Amino acid sequence: MTRTLSLAETDAPQLDDGDLLAAVDIGSNSFHMIVARYTLGQLRIVDRLRETVRMAEGLDAKGGLSPDFRQRALECLARFGQRIRDIPPQHVRALATNTVRALAAPQTFLMPAETALGHSIEVISGREEARLIYLGVAHAQPPKPGHRRLVIDIGGGSTECIIGTGFDTLERESLQAGCIATTRRFFGNGKLSRKKWRDAVIEVSAEFQQFANAYRSLGWQEALGASGTNKAIGEICAAMKLTKGAVTAEALPQVRDRLLMADRIDAIDLPGLSSDRRPIIAGGVLVLEAAFNVLGLQRMAVSKAAMREGILYDMLGRGSDNDPRDLSVDALMQRYGIDEAQSTRVEATAMRLFSQVQQRWALDEDDARMLGWAARLHEIGLVIAHSQYHVHGAYLLEHSDIAGFSRQEQQVLSALVRSHRRGVPKSAFDALPDRLLLRSRRIAALLRLAVLLHRSHGAEAIPQLELSADGERLSLVIGKRWVDARPLLRSDLLGEPEDMQGLGIVFKPFVA
Repeated sequence: MTRTLSLAETDAPQLDDGDLLAAVDIGSNSFHMIVARYTLGQLRIVDRLRETVRMAEGLDAKGGLSPDFRQRALECLARFGQRIRDIPPQHVRALATNTVRALAAPQTFLMPAETALGHSIEVISGREEARLIYLGVAHAQPPKPGHRRLVIDIGGGSTECIIGTGFDTLERESLQAGCIATTRRFFGNGKLSRKKWRDAVIEVSAEFQQFANAYRSLGWQEALGASGTNKAIGEICAAMKLTKGAVTAEALPQVRDRLLMADRIDAIDLPGLSSDRRPIIAGGVLVLEAAFNVLGLQRMAVSKAAMREGILYDMLGRGSDNDPRDLSVDALMQRYGIDEAQSTRVEATAMRLFSQVQQRWALDEDDARMLGWAARLHEIGLVIAHSQYHVHGAYLLEHSDIAGFSRQEQQVLSALVRSHRRGVPKSAFDALPDRLLLRSRRIAALLRLAVLLHRSHGAEAIPQLELSADGERLSLVIGKRWVDARPLLRSDLLGEPEDMQGLGIVFKPFVA
């Protein structure tokens, strides 16, 4: 039996009836995959897969992942990959969360993981994870107009807290306090005691205190819990006949007291608790108790959805006029006072150049979008200083929380902005996975030329340009009279072949 998810206010992309979409959530506790069919403007869930991997248990203090847990994760992804083998890559999105974020060398896991899954995997920040969680919850249980909603998702490695209205988030926070991480942190030896519990609640409560005042001042009309941990605690409350499945301020202490009747993790005996969830339930209950205490919660219902549903709806937005990344780029331009006229000129020229080499360089629409965003944001670093502004801009783009962007996408943007002027250091593209290197260097070359041609910041039109590519050789033909009237441009063009060597591209300008 399939369940229909209403598209609500989301504008669908150009999909054909019957197309399949798949979302893969590589979590710290469980891996989830959801497959949906696009039918008559709606998504119908046709398959779900879930496996308990507990990757967070294999994470050590230095950011390493134990071989056993690594292998378990790869085997799970291989099984997922078999199910989605025939779905086009543009209809699949796989996202990794807290544990992969915490790896010291994430590429050593991501490369074999992508091979096992058969699709690329993106790493997202905690706040982006929070946005997608809220999106999934909002679509599964549409909020009342004008009402604010608090959503809490206790994952394996982190906990996300979001306040939103409608389908938009107002506040997003991510805490390093998930059910696995908290159980390991406070009860790593497997022993339970009331004193340990009290001390642990105080420490976790301090994490919530960082944003509690802002959240309580904003307020909300209802609270919802997403993820398996909140669902499990709700089921325990129901099995103990304390509620009908919600978690309340009266029921939660009774669940805690029943849990602490055991002196060891493996002896926990809670009605409705699965054996699979027993080893990590202590951390989940502890985090939720801290959240209830600090945020003053009285009742939290359990949501039917989580991040995986949010990924599906975000994919629809990316394929339509409602791409959240466009909104984020516009917001950054306003926030940092970017010269909109100049960025528009640079973007238009970059797109002209892109269209001339797209086929020879095997570039696609994703590359065009990335080039456009980089053109709009290439001067973002000027808010800090003109000297080395490309370096400042790259730092801002790599380390900011930008809604809609994965970490890899931000790293590409950062590399493009870092390399859009002057010499290109060898380290500029080090953070990118191998699959993105060649195309990123190529569109970086296009951005460099567009910026160079508009260095005067004037509104004058650029004459006819003829750009051709042959492998990593790039040739530009431009009118001699126009260039001769601009000695600074001529100087820049003559110096560009040397500067572009850092991209691995041989550039030749011709003035005809």
